[in-house]
Amino acid sequence: MLVYSHDTYGLGNITRMLAICRHLIDVIPDLSILLVTGSPVIHRLRLPESLDYIKLPCLTRTGRGEYTTKYLSASIEEAIRLRSDLILATVANFKPDLLMVDKKPVGVKGELAATLEYLQAKLPETRQVLILRDILDSPEAITSNWERNGHYDAIKKYYDLVLVLGEQEIFDPRNEYHFPPSVIDQTLFCGYLRKEAEPNSREATRKLLSIGNDEKLVLVTPGGGEDGYQVIETYLAGLSSLRHAIKSLVVCGPEMPYLQQAKLHHMALNDREVIFYEFSGEMVSLMAASDVVIAMGGYNTICEILSLKKCAIVVPRVRPTEEQWIRARQMSHLGFFKSIHPDELTPERLIMNLSEYLESDCRPTSSRPVNLNALPVVADRVNALLNHNGKARA
Repeated sequence: MLVYSHDTYGLGNITRMLAICRHLIDVIPDLSILLVTGSPVIHRLRLPESLDYIKLPCLTRTGRGEYTTKYLSASIEEAIRLRSDLILATVANFKPDLLMVDKKPVGVKGELAATLEYLQAKLPETRQVLILRDILDSPEAITSNWERNGHYDAIKKYYDLVLVLGEQEIFDPRNEYHFPPSVIDQTLFCGYLRKEAEPNSREATRKLLSIGNDEKLVLVTPGGGEDGYQVIETYLAGLSSLRHAIKSLVVCGPEMPYLQQAKLHHMALNDREVIFYEFSGEMVSLMAASDVVIAMGGYNTICEILSLKKCAIVVPRVRPTEEQWIRARQMSHLGFFKSIHPDELTPERLIMNLSEYLESDCRPTSSRPVNLNALPVVADRVNALLNHNGKARA
């Protein structure tokens, strides 16, 4: 199996696809996965056995649908051509039984188009699956982009199945993004990704952090951290006005610029109750150990909050895409957590929301169940495609 994860910004895409890969390896006998990724942090992540990866030159997002090279002096056109050639050569030599593509039907700036044509002409038995998270961007932006770039036609032409990692009752991309009937027929909702902590990880992690049984721990995490400075800075600025005794664990993220990390670390130096991490590969364990989470609104973070039933304050990214804001708005209305638009984020408002959770003994407000069965549903469909010829419709 070959997995394509374009990864131009943050940790979200690669973390999500690795979770799927781990589960597939666990439940499908003799499965071997080659991951093709542009993630700049792939070497820092824990990888499962039976998975290897090919690293593409890094890109970074500069705006909605706009990219540039992250490290190389090459132009974006040269980098895309190089990435496209690497992907095609990988497929031609690896000859996968199944190609799983994350989010972009023809890749970043069409870099998958040559590979999809090659598979159709030379390896017609290779199945193709498109993985979509629950929300991609605003309906206007996605519909315009997909029509302009021929994504609806590409799905119909190349893909056997579209798997949506979400609930249609929370957000239905078929309606919101105006999927044509042919794509609707290929689409299946899987639920959200369950993120489970290891048994006893809460107790073990709190002991490691020297957190007492009666103490409250607040975890502050902006995910990858590239644009997370405002969230942490606002939290640290408001801590002195909090009237509750707590301990704080701040995790900047590996993509936060060094000077921003240094400034935040300096802000926290005078507070002995603040623990400061640059990065952790054990975010689920840290979240399990916490009582309240303050975070941005990336897909994986939200899945962790829902899986662990945590009280949370979500400050979503709203630019250049609206994905996080739409998700945070929908789910906060359902009572899963509190959300604050970043343009309305102040130390006073953040601390007020935190105080409300602390005064209610950190109990989430929503009793609505959430479908967290994405992994077994994805595995079932992938297994069916690997073991049967022909198109497997939803």
